[in-house]
Amino acid sequence: MAAFAPPPASCCLARRFPINVRMKGKATSFDIAHMAGVSQSTVSRALRGSPLVNEETRRRVQAAVDALNYKVDKNASNLRKMHSGTLALLLFEDPTPDESHINPFFLSMLGSITRACAKQGHDLLISFQQFSHDWHADFADSNKADGIILLGYGDYLTHRDKLEKLVAQGTRFVRWGAVLPGQPGISIGCDNFRGGQDVASHLIDQGCRRLAFLGDASSHYPEFFERYRGYADVLREAGVAIDPALQVNAESTESSGYAAMQALIARTTDFDAVFAASDLIAIGAMRALSDRGLRVPQDVALAGFDDIPTASFVNPTLTSVLQDTNRAGEILVDCLLRLIRKEPAEGAVLPVKLMVRESSLRSASR
Repeated sequence: MAAFAPPPASCCLARRFPINVRMKGKATSFDIAHMAGVSQSTVSRALRGSPLVNEETRRRVQAAVDALNYKVDKNASNLRKMHSGTLALLLFEDPTPDESHINPFFLSMLGSITRACAKQGHDLLISFQQFSHDWHADFADSNKADGIILLGYGDYLTHRDKLEKLVAQGTRFVRWGAVLPGQPGISIGCDNFRGGQDVASHLIDQGCRRLAFLGDASSHYPEFFERYRGYADVLREAGVAIDPALQVNAESTESSGYAAMQALIARTTDFDAVFAASDLIAIGAMRALSDRGLRVPQDVALAGFDDIPTASFVNPTLTSVLQDTNRAGEILVDCLLRLIRKEPAEGAVLPVKLMVRESSLRSASR
């Protein structure tokens, strides 16, 4: 008996989707998507050979192309490859007490990026990163922008997979964040390690010896981790023991800072200073200390990181580490335009500056 040979994929697709009923003119990529059971953006990626499309999906798309006798519109394809004169800024959506969902630190950088784009004669398209969707592929396929600037990312280990896919599909992008060896793409960031050193040195100069750290000190949050490493380096040099009980994980929100400070107090571990990995954490911690009847800086010296505008207006005013957001915006835009023009581009680490204010000046408060 002769072996049964299954019909080609194009025949199966044609039976599922009768051409004489469905087609009333020239086939489009949407027709291909409907027949193959995929999205139109997946059809686009499959036809240009994107590594994001697996082999099975690629075969289904090709079978639909053959069944519908689809021809790529070369004029439209060439048009899509032209530069749009627009850059995209994708913001990570942060939990905030208002409806902005934007970390206050990024608001100042948003302004500097907008100005830098204007100087370079480019428009700026601003959107939130939608981590529940395939934004890393779909946004590039939309051809709305020539390249992408990424601000914020939450858990870096989760975010890294998205960055690797952007690299795989050839998307031009730069990001603000920790500058790490072997990371996907190009990053611009500040000297988090030096900032951590500066805060710890200042607190020790104020006579503090039991320095707590509020923030996730792990590879999940590499910027916080670098700040912690700088803090720990100074403590070791000063001969101050690093007590694991004085470190509490916290994300960059006031509520997280408040909860972390409550957890630290509940440990009944003595401490006379707190280095918060961000100003938002510090402001939340300040409120928790006040609720427990502890004074800043008389009982506990406190410092943050980022130097957001609110740092100068809380009471007492908050010691913090200033990051040069104006320079950061200029470099992010310049670096991305270099990538678009296929010119050499590399990451950069920007210097920081300690801004000493009332919250950490224990010697002056006595």
